[in-house]
Amino acid sequence: MKRRLAALLAVLQLLVWAAPVSAAGWDPTDPNDPLLWEPDLPEFDGPMPRTGETEDAFSIVISFTGDMLLASLHGKRAAGNFLDYTAKREPEYFLQHVSPIFGADDFTVVNLENVLTDRALTPKEKSTDPAYWYRAPTANAEILASSGVEAVSLANNHTGDYGAAGYKDTAKAVAAAGLEYGGNDRTFYLEKNGYRVAVICHGLWNEGQAAGIVRRIKAAEKESDFQVVFYHGGKEGVHAPEAWRVRASRRLIEGGAELVLGNHPHVLQPREVYKGREIVYSLGNFCYGGSRRPENRTIIYQLTLRVENGELAETESEMIPCYVHTGSTVNNYCPAPITDEEQRKQVLDFMDGSAKSPC
Repeated sequence: MKRRLAALLAVLQLLVWAAPVSAAGWDPTDPNDPLLWEPDLPEFDGPMPRTGETEDAFSIVISFTGDMLLASLHGKRAAGNFLDYTAKREPEYFLQHVSPIFGADDFTVVNLENVLTDRALTPKEKSTDPAYWYRAPTANAEILASSGVEAVSLANNHTGDYGAAGYKDTAKAVAAAGLEYGGNDRTFYLEKNGYRVAVICHGLWNEGQAAGIVRRIKAAEKESDFQVVFYHGGKEGVHAPEAWRVRASRRLIEGGAELVLGNHPHVLQPREVYKGREIVYSLGNFCYGGSRRPENRTIIYQLTLRVENGELAETESEMIPCYVHTGSTVNNYCPAPITDEEQRKQVLDFMDGSAKSPC
């Protein structure tokens, strides 16, 4: 597994990064400006074969990312925003540097944090200030489907931006693109050679909601061999989880979850091992249209399950440090693995609690 990723990273090291943004700011008419820069696409011939696999002895490799926001505020196009990029580029542009990794795994699961609709729906009223509403055409589902993503979570605070109609349109759009999806009342299952992994997507906005997620874990145990909780919640913009969310996440492990992954803070938060099982409190942003200058560090969390004769023989994980964007200081919505060893080490040290910041 590590040899395969090392080979992919070696290819990605050939990428040429964009020139710095000028002191005067970005210029949408300048072909050298990072907002208009087109990274080179590395050659890739498809997933690297895994030798020695049989139906009785095989691996399941699942990649997870944080927030994918493939839209713009109110679904409006403006110079340099996400919908401006989709108007000028093919769907394969956005995930081109990570699609070799997604193509080499068995499944890729992401958090899709916007509405996909082709209708002029009315925004849902919000009590928060400031408040944001994100939507995009249903065609944006192809960004995921064209780049090796198999499943999405819709259990977050923005898939409801345009009410129940917007959520239904989003679910229809991802399903039409061939993607599986999960929500607060919908667990999905990833299966290979009869071995089933449950992915339980849910909001976690207060400690009390953990009880409902535990009930879903128990229900999923009857239908699957391995249970992952992929939740959404927590305070934004901070690099440490709140005490209540630590307690709630640990309760999910005690309730039967074999892996717990969090989203929503929009920055990375560390990993811990609790009772022999992993919790990652925030996977951060990934391909993120909600900000021109998001914190430029994230990870792909990759889970590998080794199955022998229908039983789990070994569990491994790997965190692949990535940039959220490769457009210097301005978001070009094009994440990529980090190849600089010092920067990679900083991210990994942070995720394991030995550094204060991932940057």
